[in-house]
Parts: sequence; structure tokens; C-alpha cells
Amino acid sequence: MPLLTLESISLAYGMHPLLDGANLTMEAGERVCLLGRNGEGKSTLLKIVSGDVVPDGGQVRLDDGAALAVLPQNLPSEDTRTAYDVVAGAFPETGELLAEFHRLSQQADEASLDRLMKVQERLEALDGWRLDQRVTTILAQYGIEPDRTLNTLSGGWQRRVLLARALVSEPDILLLDEPTNHLDVPAIAWLEDALSQFRGAILFVSHDRAFIRRMATRVVELDRGQLISFAETYDRYLELKAKALEEEERQNALFDKRLKQEEAWIRQGIKARRTRNMGRVRALRAMRDERRQRRERTGNASFAVEDAARSGNLVVETRDAGFGWSPGSEIIRHLDLTVRRGDKIGLVGENGTGKTTLVRLMLGGLEPTEGNVRLGTNLEVAYFDQLRGELDLTRNALDNLSEGREFIDINGRSKHVLGYLQEFLFTPERARSPVSVFSGGERARLLLAKLFSKPANVLVLDEPTNDLDVETLELLEEQLAEFKGTVIVISHDREFLDNVVTETLFLDGSGSVRSFVGGYSDWRHQGGVFPSERTGNRPDRQDSRKGAGGPVQKSEVKAESEAKRTKATSGKLSYKLKLELEQLPAKIEALEQEIATLERTIAKSDFYSGPPDQVSATLDDLTEKQSQLETVIERWVELEEQKNQ
Repeated sequence: MPLLTLESISLAYGMHPLLDGANLTMEAGERVCLLGRNGEGKSTLLKIVSGDVVPDGGQVRLDDGAALAVLPQNLPSEDTRTAYDVVAGAFPETGELLAEFHRLSQQADEASLDRLMKVQERLEALDGWRLDQRVTTILAQYGIEPDRTLNTLSGGWQRRVLLARALVSEPDILLLDEPTNHLDVPAIAWLEDALSQFRGAILFVSHDRAFIRRMATRVVELDRGQLISFAETYDRYLELKAKALEEEERQNALFDKRLKQEEAWIRQGIKARRTRNMGRVRALRAMRDERRQRRERTGNASFAVEDAARSGNLVVETRDAGFGWSPGSEIIRHLDLTVRRGDKIGLVGENGTGKTTLVRLMLGGLEPTEGNVRLGTNLEVAYFDQLRGELDLTRNALDNLSEGREFIDINGRSKHVLGYLQEFLFTPERARSPVSVFSGGERARLLLAKLFSKPANVLVLDEPTNDLDVETLELLEEQLAEFKGTVIVISHDREFLDNVVTETLFLDGSGSVRSFVGGYSDWRHQGGVFPSERTGNRPDRQDSRKGAGGPVQKSEVKAESEAKRTKATSGKLSYKLKLELEQLPAKIEALEQEIATLERTIAKSDFYSGPPDQVSATLDDLTEKQSQLETVIERWVELEEQKNQ
């Protein structure tokens, strides 16, 4: 018997049906990803499953005794409860008593002791100590300090606490709505591991393609009020969906052709004769009704960045630059960086490492506390704010964009504001609705519309992928790739970074900023690792060498062993070592030339559009050559020192 059944679910707001007889079944252990356009009703469907929203029609059935838990989309902003209190709150009455007992046990006055005894008696009656053990165990399992208040925790740790609350009740079904929003990559990886160990069923909404690929065992799409199941992987779903859309277009074209022929027939029949085939007339009426009831698929967003006049070739140059809010607490240290026109740069780092601070320092929003920052000429900067702070929630989309204008100029052409918003999938009715009723994805699209309506030659995008549906994400990737200006992206969306950026800046939290060629996967391939992964002693990572950016090579180990033997000998070099020393400069020069050739190849604009195997092999070759060069130079230095002793 299915664990969850949705049967003929219908829901409409005004004249707009969100769900139109939707059906779904879920079995135990499934991990189902719910996909669909922004505004299609995915979050509403999760609320119907959880019981927070009552549908207009249809039934939601859970298997007898099945328990359900929800990981909320939005994180608490000013929640002063402790982590223990939040997790214990999963058990209504018992949780409140456990939280109260936890607080009272830390107090010593007589009134507290009297109340403590009463709470203890009630907990024993409710078998509360067993639940207390479950709360304590899951907090320890997730590494959460019980007495930390939620408002002092980062987004990633808050997500851990909320997941612990959801899972402590041992539910059969877990509902997740955009669980990766605002999480850094290590937190996303932790979440993936934690959910992979959960044995119940999961129904989740996400547009993080890497997360979907890792988690989903089935994809269900919400399209025009219907739920369509694809019992396949995400990549297979994309193939099947493309074929389904092609077949739908073909069938609609055949239907429209037949309808046109029948309309022509009936007009001819009226003129030519009094009597007509009434069966054929009735069939025509049915075809007209069917055509009127057809719900057309919403078109893809179609937007383009408005180019400003070209900036100078140099966008920003920093020399030994640093910044700190107070002496001794520098966030950025010794930054040497050159950004040129057309660069596509991604910033990677755990939350709190200073990515936004780095962008503000680079573009003149902050004065360096040490070193120098030089900006280029003719810079027109457009900024995408992850907090959507540039939107006035009390005004509608038209007023937010137009600022009193009826027409706006886009790339030299005058466009009506309403027509421009339709390119971002806002209907005239929706464009006149207040932004406060918009979904997260609709707000993101509106901010993109506002951002791209202004001339720019430098785009700064701070977490642009949060809430955007996959189709809009893919279009945004295409536009950024074609943009002639400079792009700086802060993102934890691994696939988005791979598809957009050609250089990655990694912030490790100590103030150091290191540059790597390529996107997120290339950074990983070159030995990139987060500090939290190092401290976790991950078995799949080896120590990396300073400057090499890659794993330790066998040649390095051999060289180290030889170097140790050399140091133990006398200051005079043997004939063999002298010969080796004489040959090293030629090896160094040859390796430097090979590295320069590879770097020129990688710097070509079409390099990352080539075959993936070839791209990966070239990057591997570069990493290996750099590692060899480092090893040879170290060997040359040691032999020179030995020679001069």
C-alpha cells in the first residue's frame, strides 16, 4: 500500500487554478523531487500534504500510523530558544516539559526545585526520559551544542538544528522546501549525507541540480496543475521531458490543423446548403470546447543584459590589499589580484569567510586598511542582492521596475514596461500584484528584470540562483556566458559556477584569497578543499602542497627521501649529485615552458566548451606539471645549499 496518496487534488486562487485534479503516490523509502516553474504551486502542494493548506477538492491519504515531518524553507531570524528546546519541541507536551526541566535543572532556588519535582513526575508518567535520550542523542550525532541559542548560529547550523527536530520524531515522510538555500557547499554536502542515511520517504522541492542528482530517486513535475511522474534520474528526466514536449507540440499542431479545416467546412456549408451533417457540427463544437480548455505551457523567460559602454581593459587591481573591521581582525590579507574586462570570476568559501566583503573591497565600497586597490575607468556596476533588498514589497512589479516611467530603453530600443516584464514571465495581472505576495522565485525574476534594465559592464551577482527555476537558471547562464563585460559571482550552486565562471577565488577564512583556473569542479580537481573538510579528516582527501594545489605525488615523496639522505651527508656533493644539479635548470625551464603552453590553452575563450574528457585531461596535466615543477625547484634549492656548505 502506498505511504502517501494524493487523489484529484484541486486548488485555485481566484481564476488561476494551481492544482487541477493532481494525483500522486509515494512508496516507503522513495526520494521524490518535485519540480516546476516558479509560481506553479510546488510550495503550496507541500503545505497541502502537511495539512497547512486545505485543497478545494480531492483527498490526501497517509498510510495508517504514518508520521510526517517538515523541514521549513525559511530559517528563524530572531529565535532565542536553545537548540535543545527547538529539537525537543517536536514532541508537543513532552517537549515543553523537557525544555522546562532542562532550564530548571540549572537553577538552585527553592521555587525552581519545587517546580522541578512536579515536572519530573509528569515526565515519568509520559515516558519523557526516553524522548530526552533521543533528543540528546541526535544533538550529539549532529555535533550541536544543546545550550546554543538559534539566533547565534549560522544558517548552516540552524538548518542542522531544524533537521534534527524533524528527524527526532522518526517520521515516515520528510518534506523539504528548497533545503539548500543560503547554505554553503560544506553544509550542503553535510545535508546530503544526513538525508542519505534517512530511511523514510522524502518529498522535496529544489532547483539545485547537483543536489537533485545526488538525492532524487524519482522526479515529479508540476505542470499546468497536473503532476507528471518520471521514474528516472534527473538527467534521464530532462531527456524524457524534452521528448514529451515535442510530442505535445506535434499533437497540438495536428489538432489545430483539423480544427481549422472543420471551421472552413462549416462556413462553406452555411453558404452552399441548408442541411448539414449535425454529427459533424457537434464534433466541431466539442473541438472548440477542448481548444478553449487547453492550458498552454508558459513560455521560457527571454531576457538579455543591457550592455553599457565598454569599461577600460583593467577593471580592478589590488596590491598587498587587506581589510579588517578592527586592528588584528583582518578579513582579507595580502590580496594581489588583477581583474580585466570580460573576466568571469566565482567566489567560493564557507559562510562567514568574507566573500561579500571581498567584492565590496574590490569595487570601492570599502577602503582597504592596508595596501592599495586601483579601479579601472568607465565602470558601470549592477548588483544582484541575495536578500532582495532593492525590492519594495508594498509596491507592485510595475512600480518597482518603472519608477514612474511607461517605457524603458533596453539596448537602444524603447520597450513598454509591461511588455518587458512579460519577457520575465509576468502576466499583466501578476505584474500589477504587490511584491509581498510573490514567491521567492518571482522576486528573484523581478530583481533580475530590474538589474538587466540598466546599462552595465560589470555584473555582481550575490547568490543569484536561490529560488530560480531550472529554465530561468539555464537562460541566466547563457546570458552571462555571452555578456561582454565582467561578471563576479558569489554562489554555492556548484553546477552554476561550473557553467559560468572561468576563474575561481577561494577564501579559506584566514584572510587568504587564492586563485584557480576554471569553475568549482576545476577548483576541486586542482586540490581545492574547505577548512571544515580538513578538520574532518576526510579519507578521500590527501594533504596538498603549498603552491602546487594538488595531491601529493609519488615523485615528491621520493624527492623528500633523497633530500633527507643528502642532508645527512657531508657538505661536498658526490659526482652523481653534481650531475643531477647541473641537469635541474634545464628541467625547470622545460617544465615552465610546458606550463605556459597549457595555461595559454586553458585561457582560450572556447576551452571549456570542448569535450569534457579533453578539458579534464588538460587540467590534470597542468596540475601534474605544476607539482613536478615545485618538486624540482625544491630539489635544486636543497642541492645548491648542500653545495655551498
